[in-house]
Amino acid sequence: MTDVFAYVGGYTTPDRDGRGNGINVYRIDASSGAWTHLQNIGGLENPSLFTLNRAGTRLWSVHGGRSLISAFSIDRVSGHLTLLNQQDCGGTNPVDTALDPSERHLVVANYGTGSVAVLPLADDGRVLPVSQSVTLEGTPGPDPVHQTQSHPHAAIFDPSGRFVVIPDKGFDRTFFFRFDGGRIAPTAQGSIASKTGAAPRHTIFHQTLPILYVNNELDSTVTVFDWNAETGHATESQVVTTLPGGHQGRNTTAEIATTRDGRFLYVSNRGQDSIVLYNIDPTNGHLSYVEHMPTGGTRPRFFTLKLAESHIFAANQDSDDITVFAVASDTGRLTPTGTRIHVGSPSAISLLSAP
Repeated sequence: MTDVFAYVGGYTTPDRDGRGNGINVYRIDASSGAWTHLQNIGGLENPSLFTLNRAGTRLWSVHGGRSLISAFSIDRVSGHLTLLNQQDCGGTNPVDTALDPSERHLVVANYGTGSVAVLPLADDGRVLPVSQSVTLEGTPGPDPVHQTQSHPHAAIFDPSGRFVVIPDKGFDRTFFFRFDGGRIAPTAQGSIASKTGAAPRHTIFHQTLPILYVNNELDSTVTVFDWNAETGHATESQVVTTLPGGHQGRNTTAEIATTRDGRFLYVSNRGQDSIVLYNIDPTNGHLSYVEHMPTGGTRPRFFTLKLAESHIFAANQDSDDITVFAVASDTGRLTPTGTRIHVGSPSAISLLSAP
């Protein structure tokens, strides 16, 4: 086992009910599980989801409610971050970025302006000005607050690196683009509709099966799509709820993840404040419910599996803490460890192996 660097982002501004102070860097001891604080990068507004390069030497951050992407270099010995530059993302409220296989471009989902932008990267990882921007087209969903326009909420490349998937919370659609030569163009399918009012939010591909999973924010479901890796075409095959029977009150889903062996899938619920576990059928990728585990905090906006997948770290945005759960390798079930890291309004955690 090796130690892990953890990069934690959080909301900082009043318009996001932020109580964070920028990006915090920790070292997680492999033996004890203890978190040691290493660095704070202040003066940043709402650093949210992060993207790392394969070598673990660069980190890019979106900034919630703003119009910037930040680039950082990573010292692989100390784990410390150094700001390289900030660049306008060609829209407002960038919520996620995806790094292309050549690591020369970022694809950015701009939630506030309903657009997808491509930004080239310099050799040292600095973000260059927008080279392409595509406005998403469709019909808003029925929710009068959350679906008044297009709201792309994530960006992810398929395993081949030839297609980009953009779930759109506002339009109840998931969009598909072919990526070639640093530019995106709609596939022949273009997009696929979800149930009206579902609000697709985040997405993940199965590690070995041609399956795409999308968690729907507003109706608390997960959609399973069969994926054609040659054409970038998706076909819906299953929809399952993320809530236990009898749940009362508002709930929205947030993050989604699978284990590397492709056996288990997890989704976080905000309102019910839990992480739900499903078994994955090894033949068709379909999901079967296993359990809900309360996160021990409020509004788990994000969670991530530890690099060795022995633990899950849940970022509870409204209770200002990260809670830690042990993962049973044979069943995927979670057990609270009692470890709680106090940090303001956590919204994202990225992990990197430490020397």
